[in-house]
Amino acid sequence: MSMNPFCEIALEEALRITESGAASEVVAISMGLKQGIHVEIDGPLYPLSVAKLLRPLVKVEKPGLLILGKQAIDDDCNQTGQMVAGLLNWPQGTFASKVVLDKEKQVVTVDREVDGGLEALCLDFPAVIITDLRLNQPRYATIPSTMKAKSKVIMKYTPQDLNVEIKSDLEQVQVAEPPTRKVGVLVSSVDALIDKLKNEAHVI
Repeated sequence: MSMNPFCEIALEEALRITESGAASEVVAISMGLKQGIHVEIDGPLYPLSVAKLLRPLVKVEKPGLLILGKQAIDDDCNQTGQMVAGLLNWPQGTFASKVVLDKEKQVVTVDREVDGGLEALCLDFPAVIITDLRLNQPRYATIPSTMKAKSKVIMKYTPQDLNVEIKSDLEQVQVAEPPTRKVGVLVSSVDALIDKLKNEAHVI
């Protein structure tokens, strides 16, 4: 019943963009059980299902930016953002550590962390941004803001409303214990150790 930390970062970035005057509205979408959510789902959700549910909602809301957390903390898949970008045919900036909007040119620059350092991407609107941990520090919600949020009307959808079939994309084929490892042996010399490493180390 708590927000995924990566999604908290995504929401914080959306709020900062709005507060800067670069956007007029933030629309938050959540999926899951019925306690105050947007899309009501009773069963488990997989990344492709979430992406398929987001696509029709994007067509309704028509956002300039779709900002998602990098990954969920239950399955750590890191797939939903990339999948919805593919379904929408929108450019994407993953692992974003900095986001800068240029409203006049209708582009967003995303600094993303890669193995070799930082990579800067310039994306045309509309675009998908997938947030990393170092993008920002989410704020704490104040009590007045929390009370005000409770009075907001939450639009409710079901997968049937969005014409999306929810099904598992995964099939568990087999679960088995790893093979038993051989008992270790003592060797009498370095030469014997080298001989075993050369001739037996690759044998499982």
